[in-house]
Amino acid sequence: MTRLYAVPLAAVSIMLCAPVQAQDARAGRTMASAQCAVCHGTNGMSQHPEAPNLAGQVEMYLAKALEEFRSGKRSNEMMTVVVKDLSDSDIANLAAWYASIEITVQTPP
Repeated sequence: MTRLYAVPLAAVSIMLCAPVQAQDARAGRTMASAQCAVCHGTNGMSQHPEAPNLAGQVEMYLAKALEEFRSGKRSNEMMTVVVKDLSDSDIANLAAWYASIEITVQTPP
């Protein structure tokens, strides 16, 4: 009888440790092209000196930054307007998209 409970209990403990939101980089790409590309570029490489490059950034960093803009902990006039209506899932998807973009770095000669 003890074995009967072991498998369901193990499954529940794994589910409790799993992330709440699954990140969907494709959904993040769609959202980014509609909302973020104007300032941060279609490929995450900004053409504006006041907007940072997002391509290749660490996913957790991007999600945290967006959450902080949404909550008001970080302040930027444009970002506050853009992120105010983003859901947790939207933030996770955007962070997954930008983190998935591969970049290369070259040391100058």
